[in-house]
Amino acid sequence: MTRRSFLPAVAAPVLAGSAAGAPPRNAIIEIGLARMRTTKENQPQRVAEVWKNGFVPALERAGAGPVGVFGSSIGPDSPLLLTVTSYPSLADYETIHAKMASDADFRSAYGAFESLPGLSYERMENSLLRAFDGMPAVVPPPNDGQRPSKIFEVRMYESNSMTSLARKMKMFNEGEIAIFQRLGMAPVFFGSTIVGRNMPNLVYMLSYNDMAHRDQCWRAFGGDPEWKKLRETPGYSDAEIVSNITNYIVSPLPFSPIR
Repeated sequence: MTRRSFLPAVAAPVLAGSAAGAPPRNAIIEIGLARMRTTKENQPQRVAEVWKNGFVPALERAGAGPVGVFGSSIGPDSPLLLTVTSYPSLADYETIHAKMASDADFRSAYGAFESLPGLSYERMENSLLRAFDGMPAVVPPPNDGQRPSKIFEVRMYESNSMTSLARKMKMFNEGEIAIFQRLGMAPVFFGSTIVGRNMPNLVYMLSYNDMAHRDQCWRAFGGDPEWKKLRETPGYSDAEIVSNITNYIVSPLPFSPIR
């Protein structure tokens, strides 16, 4: 069964939660993980180059974006390249990838990548998310071209059931996102996974000036009165709605539009 034919069947239960009669308007977010090894082929450089010269420009020409390309600083399975691509809808996802398939420049760049000798990566893994109502679009940190690149944290929260996942999403939508924003943690996106591994889960990305700023933000978050009140709400404790947390600290590559 192909990914395209499988996608609507998996997405249907999630789409059922949209307002009756209204088409879903929240962005579709694709998360890509390229798992690599340190070898003589220099896999991280190869994969970065095909994103720089092939995927990023082709995605933007076809109407996708914002796009981010990141190398892992802290996290499992390093070396790792993580990508974030935003699409207006599932229909646009299909349309954009059809355009890329007929994009001569992209085909040339990707063909050159595929023809390289040896192994360019170990495995690639992609997942699709639907952006939260509380943050329906990907929001890159403002960049005037003068400031240093941010560092980013990607966190996955797994839940035991779709019901407990829905409660955690409600917690974000009704308070936690606003707390992050108030404390300067600069969220980039929040999304529930509709196609991917370790479901049910949600994934979100925060940005910071540096690691010291990250540590400062999380200390402030842990002591924030609004957060303490929120997490003490019946049904909102981690033990009730979160079964596992995975996080990556990543840095944007020099050509990444999200930086």
